[in-house]
Amino acid sequence: MAKWLLVDGFNLAYRCFHALPELTRSDGFPTGALHGWVKSLWKLADQERPEATLVFFDLGGAQDRLALHPEYKAHRAEMPEPLQRQIEPLKQLTRAMGLVGIETAGVESDDLLAAQAVALARAGHEVLIVSSDKDFAQLVDDQIKILLPPPTANPKLGWRVLDEAGVCEKFGVRPTQIADYLALVGDTSDNIPGITGVGPKTAAKWLAEWGSLEGVIAHAAELNPERFRSAVAAEAGKLRLNRRLTTLNLTLPTAPAEKTAPRVGELLRLLESFEMKGTLAEARTRYTQPELF
Repeated sequence: MAKWLLVDGFNLAYRCFHALPELTRSDGFPTGALHGWVKSLWKLADQERPEATLVFFDLGGAQDRLALHPEYKAHRAEMPEPLQRQIEPLKQLTRAMGLVGIETAGVESDDLLAAQAVALARAGHEVLIVSSDKDFAQLVDDQIKILLPPPTANPKLGWRVLDEAGVCEKFGVRPTQIADYLALVGDTSDNIPGITGVGPKTAAKWLAEWGSLEGVIAHAAELNPERFRSAVAAEAGKLRLNRRLTTLNLTLPTAPAEKTAPRVGELLRLLESFEMKGTLAEARTRYTQPELF
């Protein structure tokens, strides 16, 4: 069957913004994220040759998780104003490139992407999730893998595939244990507190011994180091809540699995309007002589 790229939109947008934050149009409008966005999507398309690419964006709000934990993501800083200004143009460029943009108010894009990934995999497709978000590791199996961006410290490594063996090596647990693992250690990026003092190695050791979060809780009196026994027993309710917060929702509606054609004229007009001259020149060649790419 076909290969699909599912892009974590804001994850990639932030990366592009921080890679090229100072570029501007002649009137001062910021364009760094736009340059990086188009170039990144082209590079991924050339490298992976997907049947189609779906891009997932947050519209704000995570109603189901906020109902469980009102402090969910409460500590996150606001998106930088220069990046905020580029989000709508970025979506316009995405649509003009023939890539489907998916977003739903009040629903996290991670859940939308996860549900889509599983649906495509069940239909027999190969799925590559473009993101550095560790939550997606819980989805990895024979058909779903993660495409990690080049590390900032060593960009020459390029985009790398994270498969089941890679998840085990990186986290010390299987993909099916990732939500349990995050429940134990916590997730600072989402403001989910784990058990104080429990780090990745301890959580991985417990899950290797007892199989799951419920197994760890059931054997709280046997855990080592001993100092965590009373904490795990006392905070079992919090751990179960954490597990609900760290588990991606796979029951959401999915988008039609179809490829859309680029709107070349609109894309060229947008690139020209943002004074992206080098990218405009490449677009003219790329979309009129696609055999070169």
